Amino acid sequence: MTTIQSKSKVKLGIVPTHLMFVGGLVPDEEGKIPRDGDGNLIVAANLEKLVSESKAKISCVQVPYFPGLDESDVAEMVASFKKNDLEVHFILMVGGADPMEPGDEDAVVEMLVSGLSAAKKHGVAHVSSTSVEAWMQEGAKPKTGAEFDAAVAQNVKVHARAARQADVENSCIEAWHIEFLRGGEFQTFTDAGKIWKFVSAANKEMGRPFFKVMIDAAHCGDSDLSIPENEAVINEIAAGNALGIFHASSKTTRGCLSTDDGWIGALLTACAKTGDLEFAFVELFHHEDPALEALRSYDSNHGVDTRDGRSYDEAVLDGVVDVTRRLNNLVARGQLS
Repeated sequence: MTTIQSKSKVKLGIVPTHLMFVGGLVPDEEGKIPRDGDGNLIVAANLEKLVSESKAKISCVQVPYFPGLDESDVAEMVASFKKNDLEVHFILMVGGADPMEPGDEDAVVEMLVSGLSAAKKHGVAHVSSTSVEAWMQEGAKPKTGAEFDAAVAQNVKVHARAARQADVENSCIEAWHIEFLRGGEFQTFTDAGKIWKFVSAANKEMGRPFFKVMIDAAHCGDSDLSIPENEAVINEIAAGNALGIFHASSKTTRGCLSTDDGWIGALLTACAKTGDLEFAFVELFHHEDPALEALRSYDSNHGVDTRDGRSYDEAVLDGVVDVTRRLNNLVARGQLS
């Protein structure tokens, strides 16, 4: 089906959150990944469908890895992805504990090591996580000054400990990409500059640029930094050899990329100009996912249906074509190789 040839070195993929966490990605109490009526893993069957229907090449997939996942299901999922010529990335999921809280350190490390160990087992070179803060923690307030410094230090301790405990130095894992979230979801690590402070400190602890900053256009757009301010931080991160994955995702709605108000184009270009952009993922969220009800309650715009008559699969594939065209035209203008 592929008819649009990629002209850049950037590998383009999908984060299949359009399938919904509930019923699509989150395992049951036994760690089993959701399946369709034919007994196929929903996420595996969907990626096979998208790869076959896409007009532009899909090179990779980034899927959540939950602690306690059934090992046979994970092996089946990864095998299906690889059969469809997809490079597999894991998003390490952490829940029920606060990485900034010293009393939760052991619990957070255990969850992270679980994901890192699974990545090693399945030959995953790139892992990602939002493992610097608890999601939508009721009553939480932004940490500033000395409290922020302490949060950075505790996160460095947690992530370096997990990396060492999982022996990533002697593994297939090349990089660990850290994502910040918008205000409301997080309270402290809510923009690219703040997460860069953690990643920079963590890399000093590791002695090399192992940790990377994920640039998610949606979270950047919903942060307090302007486009020029984000562009400046991106250049600073790249100068520190720590520019990571790019998420082509729309601010606020998290739906169709046409609702991004210019953020995807501006920040994708900024990342491309550094010469360090390796991966870009299209990421849409389902506007009715039960797992995101708290986010819709916080901001009703997250619940807007942006499909405009399409299915979510069609909206995602439109995003793949859009980002491929953007990357190709960055090459044509000499801003990307």
